[in-house]
Amino acid sequence: MKSCAFLTMDSLEGFVCYDDLLIEPFRNIGWSVESVSWQDAAVDWNAFEVVIIRSPWDYHHNPDAFLSVLKTIDASSALLENALETVQWNLHKSYLLDLQNRGVPIVPTVLLKRFDKAALQSLFGKFETDKIVIKPAVSATAKDTFRLTASDLLDKSESLEKLFLDRDILIQPFVPAIVDEGEYSLFYFGGELSHTVLKTPKDGSFFVQEEHGGMLKTVLPEPELVSAGEKAYTAISPAPLYARVDLVRTDIGFAVMELELIEPSLYFNMDPNSPMRFVEAFENRMKTLGI
Repeated sequence: MKSCAFLTMDSLEGFVCYDDLLIEPFRNIGWSVESVSWQDAAVDWNAFEVVIIRSPWDYHHNPDAFLSVLKTIDASSALLENALETVQWNLHKSYLLDLQNRGVPIVPTVLLKRFDKAALQSLFGKFETDKIVIKPAVSATAKDTFRLTASDLLDKSESLEKLFLDRDILIQPFVPAIVDEGEYSLFYFGGELSHTVLKTPKDGSFFVQEEHGGMLKTVLPEPELVSAGEKAYTAISPAPLYARVDLVRTDIGFAVMELELIEPSLYFNMDPNSPMRFVEAFENRMKTLGI
């Protein structure tokens, strides 16, 4: 039986993970699955035919160390999915500007190399909004993400400057549809759309993640949403094994909020056929690669 590692973290306590739903379908095609922490220095990556990045949701605490591990895996005999170059591109949220340059509609985005109160104040006018969202350019699970009014920015500028002292920052206008409608996630396995989930925040919040009380609902995507997702997906090169495209409705149509190619939750619990779709995409990919 061939062996596959699911790259994870030391402990998933406090997180919601559905990757166990893949184990039986993998076994049915002749693959065993083992969850392995990216921080386990004793692992021999050559013992696996494939390593799939799944739930290392603490990587943003030390992205350089995480990339070092991925480079070690990439240099072993194991195949890394998604590919190292894909991870390196997707790790820093400047990829959003790359997408924009490739003609993909995104939520308006500005990147700053450091906290700059004056620059941030100017963005309320630039974006024509009374609320902005700021987050680290390398982040996961909405860590250190804030929704601010101009007054909030003044009140919290000292603490925010300390928090973002040596970190690149991404700034976007707050999109009301996040609260009014929700954020759509489209899941692609082997280039095919598998399922679509609408994520909505709990009352009083703008975070859609389950860990923050967000609610999930499987939906049938409207044609415009499918088209926007396809446009974003086809801009990815090389084509990944899996991708999650997060989109939100704006005044000019659907726009990309995030493109998740490293360790997205794929919400296998939301569609009973999605685990098998993932495994079929994996099996086809391995056959193509001769593994």
